[in-house]
Amino acid sequence: MPSSVRVVARKWPDRPHWEHDALRLGEDPHGVWLGAPAGTLVSRPGAAYHSDQPQVTLVPREGAFVATFYGRGGSAHCDVYVDITTVPVWAGATVTAVDLDLDVVRGWTGRVWVDDEDEFAAHRVQHAYPPDLVRLAASSCERVRDAVGRGEPPYDGQAPRPWLEALDACTMGR
Repeated sequence: MPSSVRVVARKWPDRPHWEHDALRLGEDPHGVWLGAPAGTLVSRPGAAYHSDQPQVTLVPREGAFVATFYGRGGSAHCDVYVDITTVPVWAGATVTAVDLDLDVVRGWTGRVWVDDEDEFAAHRVQHAYPPDLVRLAASSCERVRDAVGRGEPPYDGQAPRPWLEALDACTMGR
């Protein structure tokens, strides 16, 4: 039986952002895979919603990002959404990363784009991102965008499939 994990996103330097509970489904060479079934409460100060489709999230072994892969049938406008973050940190059953605004997205049609570059530029000044943080975000975003665009694992459509199936199997009896 998968264990529960708390997924915590912060904003620089340490402000609250989105949080939700997930199931630790397992690990592979890419990292730790977490699952959140449809109906999962996702919240941040002043906003909350219940997801309307299953999703699995990859917390990489190495890298400054958190990648979410969506199952079909909900309102997400994409199948892959990668938050560019600080390197995720585990503390017991909680994983935390600071969201650095930039997102790499692959829509259901296969188009890949970087979202929120304007937000990154504004927050870079407003919140005084240190130069090493800016370099980390820019280089991580470029690497992830290139990998998603080329369809490299885990962005090949195959890597998340068994984890979505595992999530489905875990939640069938709920």
